[in-house]
Amino acid sequence: MKYFPYKTPGFFGGLGLVGTISATALWLAGTPSFQSLRLSPLIIGILIGAVVGNTIRDKIPTHWSTGIIYSAKIILRLAIILYGFRITFAQIAGVGVDGFFVDLIMLSTTLMIGSFVGIKLLGMDKETAIMTSAGASICGAAAVVATEPLVKAEPHQTAIAVGTVVVFGTIGMFAYPMVYRMGWIPMDENTFGIYIGATVHGVAHVVGAGEAVGEMAAQTSIIVKMTRVMLLAPTLIVIGSILDRGKTSADGKKIPLVIPWFAVGFVAIAAFNSLGLLADNVVAQINVFDTLLLTMAMTALGIETNVSKVKGVGLTPIYLATGLFLWLIGGGYFFTTLLAG
Repeated sequence: MKYFPYKTPGFFGGLGLVGTISATALWLAGTPSFQSLRLSPLIIGILIGAVVGNTIRDKIPTHWSTGIIYSAKIILRLAIILYGFRITFAQIAGVGVDGFFVDLIMLSTTLMIGSFVGIKLLGMDKETAIMTSAGASICGAAAVVATEPLVKAEPHQTAIAVGTVVVFGTIGMFAYPMVYRMGWIPMDENTFGIYIGATVHGVAHVVGAGEAVGEMAAQTSIIVKMTRVMLLAPTLIVIGSILDRGKTSADGKKIPLVIPWFAVGFVAIAAFNSLGLLADNVVAQINVFDTLLLTMAMTALGIETNVSKVKGVGLTPIYLATGLFLWLIGGGYFFTTLLAG
């Protein structure tokens, strides 16, 4: 697909549809009702998109698909690159060696366990298994959609993986503060912040859980979480190299490794952001724009999601997501107390 196929018939129609739904999702996310539920515009966008795609999809002009698919593919990659403005290397350094290693261990083990269990034991398709595992291990819905181009998933597979992140991330957001206040977790607030940041699914979920515990937990958890976000780029490169390993072309030649350029761009933007050359208000506006782009990508995926295909997948993604959730709780507790307690 061209980077900006503005001459293609229906391109702006599809783009306008996705943009309108996304703007609505952003507005809804800012209302008190949705704020209390901690529902990000990304999730609202994919839900509205799925409703539109499964009710009036046949009423949408066929040639508008160009703009819809463009949002799900190209705009998604641009959004992942701009996601780098949300972190700095100084934030990562602030976590310390202990917090970083908890992040690294939980990310790598969760991704490996999830991929193995999903594909080998549960018989899932590799696309859904890898995306579900990436969402649990890295940064929720953003990790799912960032992994999608590498595994070349269908929209319904991406929607399923995002759904597991929403469900278990929300459960974690309420469960972690509850068990902490009940005294079931013998950690000080700072250490518990590391635990939250290294094991709770999405960024919004981490913010919600951290704030419910206390100011110190909130600050520590978000820094640890953003370190996990920083690990998104190298993780994507590793996933890409594994998926491309051993592949050959029709003439028998080995296909060279394709490094996801948007992952490299993500790191480059994070490095630039670390220099502090832009004013805070400018970075904030860029992040608002990036949220819109991410919401557009999710909305487009929702529109292209067919409920009948989702039903055909069965309950195996839920089984996998449940297992990963339990591993994050148990394994995260062990490694947090071992390395940072």
